[in-house]
Amino acid sequence: MDTVSNEETRYEAVRSRDARFDGAFFFAVSTTGIYCRPSCPATTPRRRNVTFFPTSAAAQGSGFRACRRCRPDAVPGSAEWNARADVVGRAMRLIGEGVVDREGVSGLAARLGYSARQVQRQLNAELGAGPVALARAQRAHTARVLLQTTGLPAAEIAFAAGFASVRQFNDTIKEIYALTPSELRAARPGRPTRFGPVAPGGTAGTLPLRLAFRGPYAAGPLFDHLQRRALTGIEDVSGEPGTRTYRRTLRLPHGAGVAEVDEATGDGWLNCRLRLTELRDLTTASQRVRRLFDLDADPYAVAERLGADPVLAPLVAQCPGLRAPGTPDPHELAVRAVLGRQVSVAAGRTLGGALVAAHGEPLPEPSGALTHLFPRPEDLARASLTALGIPESRRAALRTLAAALADGTVTLDAGADRDRTEQALLALRGIGPWTAGYIRMRALGDPDVLLSGDVAVRAGMRRAGMPADAPAAHAHGWRPWRSYAMHHFWNTPATKPATDRPAITEGTGS
Repeated sequence: MDTVSNEETRYEAVRSRDARFDGAFFFAVSTTGIYCRPSCPATTPRRRNVTFFPTSAAAQGSGFRACRRCRPDAVPGSAEWNARADVVGRAMRLIGEGVVDREGVSGLAARLGYSARQVQRQLNAELGAGPVALARAQRAHTARVLLQTTGLPAAEIAFAAGFASVRQFNDTIKEIYALTPSELRAARPGRPTRFGPVAPGGTAGTLPLRLAFRGPYAAGPLFDHLQRRALTGIEDVSGEPGTRTYRRTLRLPHGAGVAEVDEATGDGWLNCRLRLTELRDLTTASQRVRRLFDLDADPYAVAERLGADPVLAPLVAQCPGLRAPGTPDPHELAVRAVLGRQVSVAAGRTLGGALVAAHGEPLPEPSGALTHLFPRPEDLARASLTALGIPESRRAALRTLAAALADGTVTLDAGADRDRTEQALLALRGIGPWTAGYIRMRALGDPDVLLSGDVAVRAGMRRAGMPADAPAAHAHGWRPWRSYAMHHFWNTPATKPATDRPAITEGTGS
């Protein structure tokens, strides 16, 4: 889906209640004082009464409250922020991660390499709201979820959502929702609806969420991917295909957590349950799960671009809504990328399990098969790693990478500069183009990565009927969604059982 370029096109999307545009923009109605998502089921307002905003924070800043019917604060994130590598896109990813709540605007600016004034100016110019307003909108959404899914006292919710005081919490909720916290809690939806992530109440200590996505969602291939790679102690997949549940541990800013996600999708959402040692980590935890399951993707835009390619078109039609899995822990992903290089998926999984057993951090209380958090980079940087039984060159590459992650030589946070990070990775001994590109795709969420030397991708291209000398010419037309093209080729069915062998050609000394 191309960026909505003019207001008449936007109004047509509102008139048709087109859910493809949810999260791409918001509209407000002057006669009611509310703002909505484009797919709001309410009666379409007259054009002269409608104003459009790029973000919910901009609408709130102009004095509009959130619609209680469509709950515009619960839309999927804009896929634009994943595709963009500029300061605005990077800032939005960091704000979503909760950086402003933890580190303030100065911390956000430092991560971006700009002054606080420059960041404020650029966000205001393009999004109609600065970092404080954007973070405030996110805090309000977190508070609403806690009010409507838990029985926690309002004061505890205020601080868990990131508010500095109960008064600030009360004022913000009243301003955005036109309800007091008690009234908002009482207004919890009583029946299933796709408008918002409010799920039925769960067991004590569990936060049930509905994580929204747009368009078709191919959950099966993503759960297949996770199941094949699940590491003992930190991940677990149970159930039969179609009804599986993925569980994993999370290392969060203020404590540990456990996330559970069901494969069976609702009407535009995935059911998720979070168990957190610190409720302050709710925003960060939910955003990390969203990244893992690629929930902010725009499958319509991907299908439009890739479906125009004669080789990819049948693959796109066969698997609508295919996602490119990310990661809830970029440091973990980077270590696993090096650890599993030049070995089969099964062997990489075995090595990863051994690494967790030897160097992982035990959970305060095990949760079924989940017993550990993935090792910290600083711990791996000083470890001998001899228990893994891998060559010294591979152990040295792991320690080098871990040291670079620990001291900040390589930054893999949500707002990292992707080009700069890839170059920093390539400067490390033992890290080659495949590993750096794979980390860029999954750890940094870049939707436009093509690992041209990947053996499995090339095999998928051959099975799809692409001539051996054609990939380069075709690949230019796949931008900016080459990562999704690669996943389609990875998922191309083999005509005969595939051997379980390495999918890369990179050498350890590259």
